[in-house]
Amino acid sequence: MVGMRDVAKRAGVSLSSVSLVVNGTGYVSDEMRERVERAMAELDYVPNQLARNFHRNRAGIIGVIVPTIRHPFFATLTAAIERELSARGLRAMLCSTADAAEGEADYVDMLERRTVDGLIVGSHTAHNPDYWSSIGRPIVAFDRVLGATIPAVCSDHEAGGRLVARQLVESGCRHVVMVGGPREQFPVKQNDSSVDHVKQSGAAADESFDDKTRETAGIPGTTGTTTFPTVRYYMTLERLLDEAGIRHDYIEAGEVSSLEGYQEGVMRAFREFPDMDALVSSDIGAATAVCEARRRGESVPELLEIVAYDGTYVADVAGVSCVRQDFDAIAKALVGEMVALMDGADGDGDEGAGDGGAAATAPLQTIIPVMWRPASTTR
Repeated sequence: MVGMRDVAKRAGVSLSSVSLVVNGTGYVSDEMRERVERAMAELDYVPNQLARNFHRNRAGIIGVIVPTIRHPFFATLTAAIERELSARGLRAMLCSTADAAEGEADYVDMLERRTVDGLIVGSHTAHNPDYWSSIGRPIVAFDRVLGATIPAVCSDHEAGGRLVARQLVESGCRHVVMVGGPREQFPVKQNDSSVDHVKQSGAAADESFDDKTRETAGIPGTTGTTTFPTVRYYMTLERLLDEAGIRHDYIEAGEVSSLEGYQEGVMRAFREFPDMDALVSSDIGAATAVCEARRRGESVPELLEIVAYDGTYVADVAGVSCVRQDFDAIAKALVGEMVALMDGADGDGDEGAGDGGAAATAPLQTIIPVMWRPASTTR
């Protein structure tokens, strides 16, 4: 079996020089690197990844926490993250919180024990920001606000709301029905009569979040906070429909892990609002609406426009007009943030204690553009 000593002998360099090249640590000249890499290729030398990780005090594994991989959005995103991690020589360890009762706690424990090198968190959490910051290890949030010191990657949901609103306003819609997640995740509109109800239902639980987190998660024209930036798309859409004088209603479909909830929510929309001329939901909800409209003999898009938000393979198969999130760009940003945190921890020896590994100058949020993709369900 070929080892580093064989490579050193073939290249005519020291064993330590080979180690620097193989492990990517320390400086070696370009000429030295070329000699070592040429010798590795001639000898078909394959570095021992376990040994490399041990040398760098790494596991080479990133924990990825999502609500459920049953949902097409998280299935698509997880695949993109795995591809991006693989390109960086890393592997993903997946946790689906809807399918594992203690999933989040187990993965945090693994992070603290260095079984994994970092966590990408895309699931809802009941913990306050101090909890995540106190872990002192690399953590990156996706479409969640975990605290002012935890970097996050989010799609531009406000732009997504504007894209949907422009389509529906320009096509002359008069009654829009939205089917989405629990309303208690939303900040409360100022002068909204539902303030008391929302507070009672638990939206006030965000009081533990600090001022910086409130600034990040807050939405103009609202009170209270949310840890879900995704609601910006609904809030923006509702505001623009109000400005255009277009009636709109909202049906709660339950948590994102409840695919049946979205299907039932769409059925409710057809039953309770027979005069609706536009329906907006996730890809699952929109695809269900296409099937139900066809069953009822309703003409799409002439009498009913259907818009999806996500742009996964489900929207492609159903032929639904949608706002498409850029999964590859999201994955690249998430993994890029994670690698930067890991490298920063390696460089200063402090593991980023108290700030999730983030540098003081790191941006709180990286915003990824979305795009409008028209299809046969809009005019």
